Parts: sequence; structure tokens; C-alpha cells
Amino acid sequence: MSPLTGVLTEAWALYRRYAAHFLLIAFVIYLITGVVVALLSLAGAVGLILGGIIGFIASFVVQTSLIKAVQDVRDGRVDLDLGQTVRAALPFLWPVIGASILAGIGITIGFILLIVPGLILLTFWCLIVPFIVLAGSGVFESFGNSMRTVRGYAWRVFGTYVLVFLILIAFGIVLGLILAALPMFWRSLLNNLVSGTLVAPFLALVAALIYYRLIAAHAGQPYTATSPEGTTVWEPPYPTAPGESTASPPPAPGPSAPGPTAPEPSRPPAPGPRDATLPYSTPQEPPPPAPTEPGPATPPDSAPPPPPSTP
Repeated sequence: MSPLTGVLTEAWALYRRYAAHFLLIAFVIYLITGVVVALLSLAGAVGLILGGIIGFIASFVVQTSLIKAVQDVRDGRVDLDLGQTVRAALPFLWPVIGASILAGIGITIGFILLIVPGLILLTFWCLIVPFIVLAGSGVFESFGNSMRTVRGYAWRVFGTYVLVFLILIAFGIVLGLILAALPMFWRSLLNNLVSGTLVAPFLALVAALIYYRLIAAHAGQPYTATSPEGTTVWEPPYPTAPGESTASPPPAPGPSAPGPTAPEPSRPPAPGPRDATLPYSTPQEPPPPAPTEPGPATPPDSAPPPPPSTP
């Protein structure tokens, strides 16, 4: 079974379960941004430019905060409120913006080149933001980590996002029909506010769940869905570069397993008296005297025999 089987079902279940928390985060940020942009638009062209910049940054604040919120509810309960979630996400804001700009440039060039290269990059780079927010990857490191994680599951990831895209199109059509009777200004304002508030949490859930599922698949671990309140879940380790091992280090050498640097004598040492410099040596008895060959006994006081005489 593919690790992505049921990812949209799980995303929808979490969306409904924590809708109040997710929608509050998105709504407050979009509402504050909308008010600030509307006030700046009264200042003319400069205000419009500043408003555009603020709106651009606010979209990444929403995205980063919602990814962090998904991580927060993985144990089955909400531990961080709105302010704590945003503060926890802010350290990752600028890396997310930088990586998203680079990815946007590359994907745009890919779409210009017969569309297919853009779709390939869009698929393989879809986990850049989760890797930065959830795994702490750097801007350039996140590109490689995302490609290595998606590799082997690219078609399934692409199919998942195609379904999400179709869902968003249907939602946009229904929302446009509901707001069609309003004046242009209010229709545009409410369309951005409502669609951003309702859609952004679902997109963050899909991206984060794809990240968790593929990381578990590559690590050979069973995927752990959002657990009941009060329990813990398996968190994936940070991705490693190719060639690095994630296995635990070997145990420290002990008395029964000498370390790799311990010398191994090729033959036992000659017996001798105890060496005072060896703290773990045991006293040994002095060796017995070597046996001598038996010969004729010579009286102790007798003189040696005279040499033979010559005739």
C-alpha cells in the first residue's frame, strides 16, 4: 500500500477536528493584513506597493504558522494558542520566503519550457516548506531534502495535488456564485478573506501529512496518525545526506569487548616477575630452574686428572 493512501481523508478529518484552531489562525492574520492593506491603499501608489509587500509576507506567515499548528496537534491536542503558534513560526519565516522565491523562479522557468519541467519541479519541491518548518532545514538544503523524499513517490504526490487543485477549483466556483450578488469591492474582499481562511489550513494539512508519511516510509517506520489526546507519536528524524547512516553508534568498549585500538598480542608473553607498572597484572611464581643433563660426579676437593703422557 502506498504511504499516501488516505492522505486527503486524514487531512479532512483533522481539518474538521481542529477547525476552530486552524481557522482562527488564518482568519486573524488575513483580517489584520486586509485592514492594513486597505488603509495603505488610501496613500496612493506608494501605499499600494507597501500593501502588496505586506500581503505577500502575510501569506507566508499564514502558511508557516499553519504548518507549525499541524505539528502541534500531532499528539492529539492543541498545546499552542494563536500567539504562541505565530511566535514559534516566525523564526522560519525568512527562510520560507527565500526558498519560495527561488522555487517560484525555477518553476516559472520550467512552465515556460513546455510546462512539463515546471510540473516536475512543482512535484519534487512540494515539501520545501515542511522541511524548513518541521525539520529545521536551511534554504538550499530543503530543496535537496524535498527531492530525495519525493523520489520514488513522485506520481502519487503529483496525483494528490491534482486532486487538491480540482477541489479548490470547485470551491472557488461555489464561493463565486454565493458572492456574485455583492458589489465588486466587497465581493473581492470577502472572496480573498473567506477563501484564504478556509483553504489555507487544508493546504497546510496536506503538505504536512505528505511530509510525515513519506519520511516514515523512507525511514522504514510505520506511519503514526494523529494520536488520541495525551499520547505521543513517532516524530521522524532529520533527513541525512546520502551516504550518512542513521544507525545508533556502536557501544563503548568494555572489559569483555576491547576497543579497536587495544593491541592484540600475537603470542603470550614470557613468564616473569610481576611488572609493577601494570595495575591489573597478577603475581606469578618465579619459574623453576631449567633441568641439567646428568653426568659423572666429580669430587669437590679432587684435582682435575693429569693430561695423558706422550711416548
